[in-house]
Amino acid sequence: MIGMTAISFTNLLGFNIAGITIIIGIAFFFINSKLEKNISADNGLNAKAIGTSLKNKTIYFWIVLPLILNVVCIVLAKLILPEYIEHLYGRTEFVVSLDKIMFLFLQLAILALGEEIAWRAFFQKQLSNALPIIPTLIVTSIIFAFGHIVEGSLIVVAYDIFFIFINSVLYGVIFYKTNNAWISATSHFIANLFSIILISFLLG
Repeated sequence: MIGMTAISFTNLLGFNIAGITIIIGIAFFFINSKLEKNISADNGLNAKAIGTSLKNKTIYFWIVLPLILNVVCIVLAKLILPEYIEHLYGRTEFVVSLDKIMFLFLQLAILALGEEIAWRAFFQKQLSNALPIIPTLIVTSIIFAFGHIVEGSLIVVAYDIFFIFINSVLYGVIFYKTNNAWISATSHFIANLFSIILISFLLG
């Protein structure tokens, strides 16, 4: 957790290596699960529990909320901060292939699941052993958001990080309510996919 935090904040120094935190988080998630002999139902990555989690109808509201927030973010930016659209495109361009739709789906799905295992099923869950849920969500989301910083004007970067922070809190709430990274990853994937499609349309 200390390593993930330190690497996330290296983005402030211009080192774009925060993606390593996903690898670290996933590795320690499985190491920790093995050491604690967690069964899949308890470790936050139980595919069999997806159906049970989705029986609670209120969870659909939380799953869709990041998508709605992304629409608000992009539409608002289009109206008052158009340079944000290019900034977002630049931040995601090197990660995903926009020209191959099936590969794009696969990339976004893997990235969403990877981030949710690392940051929710590992980091958030471990931190919640020491802190109540609200500070846990805030601390996790601050570190997660700072790991997404890239170069740009201060106002554009601040705008970007603010919405990433809020979305991270929402993914954290989904994980807290379901204890299932598959559910939070689904929400993450849907929100990211729609954002990529929308900015591609706006720039096209």
